[in-house]
Order: sequence, then C-alpha cells, then structure tokens
Amino acid sequence: MGKIKKETESSSRDLRKIWKIFGPAAIYLILFVVVVLRNSNFLTGGGLGISTQVSAAILMVALSQSLVLNIGSIDLSNASLSLFGAIVLAKFLPHTGVMTPLLILVLTTLCGAVNGALVAYTKAPSFALTLGTLGIFQTAALVISKATTVYVDNNDAFLGQLNNITLFSIPLIFYIGALLAIALWAFMRYTTAGRDMTAIGLNETGAIFAGLRIKRIKILAFSLAGFMSGFAGITIISQSGSASPNGLGSDLLLPGIAAAIVGGTSILGGVTNPINVVFGSLIISMIPITSTALGVNAEAQSLIYGIAIITVAAFTLSNAKKSIVK
Repeated sequence: MGKIKKETESSSRDLRKIWKIFGPAAIYLILFVVVVLRNSNFLTGGGLGISTQVSAAILMVALSQSLVLNIGSIDLSNASLSLFGAIVLAKFLPHTGVMTPLLILVLTTLCGAVNGALVAYTKAPSFALTLGTLGIFQTAALVISKATTVYVDNNDAFLGQLNNITLFSIPLIFYIGALLAIALWAFMRYTTAGRDMTAIGLNETGAIFAGLRIKRIKILAFSLAGFMSGFAGITIISQSGSASPNGLGSDLLLPGIAAAIVGGTSILGGVTNPINVVFGSLIISMIPITSTALGVNAEAQSLIYGIAIITVAAFTLSNAKKSIVK
C-alpha cells in the first residue's frame, strides 16, 4: 500500500513538473486552434498580428510583475510607472531624439529601485507601499501631461517601426519582449543574483540565515521590474504614437498580474519562468478573441474572462505552502 502511494505521489509530482513547463504553451495552443477552427480568417486576416500586438505591452508589464512576485512581493505601481514613462517619452522625444528611450529606461529603473528600497528597508508590505507609489506615478503622469493626450509629432518614426515591422504578421516589439523574457530566464537560472531572488521567494528566513544580502537583492528585483516597465512605456508609444493618463496602457495592471500568474508565476513567491510568461500574455490576449469566436455575448465576456483566468491559474500555480505576500 505504501509503495503504491509513493508511486502515485511520484507520478503526480512528475505531471505537475511537466505541466509547469509546458502548461501555459499548451493552453495557448488550444485557444489558438479553437479560434482558427471557428474563424479561418484569423490567420489570413491578420488576427495573429492583432493578438500579439495587444499582448506586447501586457507581456512587458507581466515580466515586470513576475520578477517581483518571484521574491514574494507584489508591485501594484508597475503599470502606472509604464504609463508615466510613456508620457515622459512622448513629451521629450521631439527634443532629445533617439536618446530618449534610453533615458526613460534609466528613469523607470531608478523608480523601481526606490520601490525596492522602500520595501527592503521599511519592511512594510509591498502591496501597501506600491499602492502609494502607484498614486505618485499617476499624479506625476497627470501633471506632466496636463491631463491631456501627449502626441509625438517629431522623431517618432524609429519607435513606430517597432510596431510596424512584422515577421509572420507578428510585430517587432513582441519579438523584443520574447527576447527579454529569454534573457530574464537565463538570468534567473544561471546567475547567482537570479537564484538568490528565487531563494528569497521560497524561504526568506532561510535566505537570511544563509547569509544572502536580502535588501540588495530586493532592490535589484524591483529595479529590473522598473526596467521592464520602461519597455512597456516604449511599447505604448510605438503602438499609438501618443500617451495619455487615461489612454492605452492605463488598464495594464490587472492583465499584467493575470498574465504573470497564468504564465506559472506563483503569487506566493519562489516560482517563475519568464518564457512561460510570454504564453501567459498571449493567453490573456486570446481569451476575449476565443470568446467572440465561440459566439459568447459581449455582456458575458467579462465573466468568461474571469472564469478562464481563475481556472488556468489554478492549474499553473505552484503548490508551494506559504502564508502571505510580503
């Protein structure tokens, strides 16, 4: 009896391991096939390009969120930081030209570092602190934009090409997001700093006793999250050529968190795979498309959206036993 139980538990662990690796990709493939079968024009009519275009900014925010979730925290300000970066980019791009995106990445990285320092040194819950900085970034965006849409009139051609240049109908900006995901995966897997982030997420007390520099690692995680938020801001400008406190990017927070979780990132820390987050963002963008293809009424699509995310998250989340999000 004991042997059978052990074999069952071993098989269950193997299945969970396989699911964690391939689950998000498998779910996206299922949704993709359903849409293609229901609407043969999806591929020939540019549907793939539209879905990847929609998911590009979500992907950047989701990658940002996954880095913070991995250390057992959460960042409620990363989407508003992305929008703040987009507005600053739109405002100064005509004056500082091609250097502006680099300056924006530096700015958002520093903002992320401030978030990390607040979390590391005050030891207050990250959701409370970043809720505060969310308000700060939103206010800054309103002040800089004067609560209006900021259009990019000059020197925007090179950013627009990030969205206009396509390969297999998929825009260049999405490929950039995928490459960043691969780079983050390599960082998490093969560098000491990346492994230390995961160790903190799994067991912060154990990491302290192991002599890890907790504060420094948390600041690094939030700094990288800010860096990715900057890329989300660049994505917004490349797609719309403008930025507004209430325009494209103003509703990225929940889709970004959902994409990170659906992509297998544990909200309790210690488990993430940036490559799967790519598929998580694609799943989030495909759910409303799939609902439409299946003939679901517009009024019921939000319900389907919520149920789908809960279901997918239940399958993809780690079963790590922890109590709180720090």
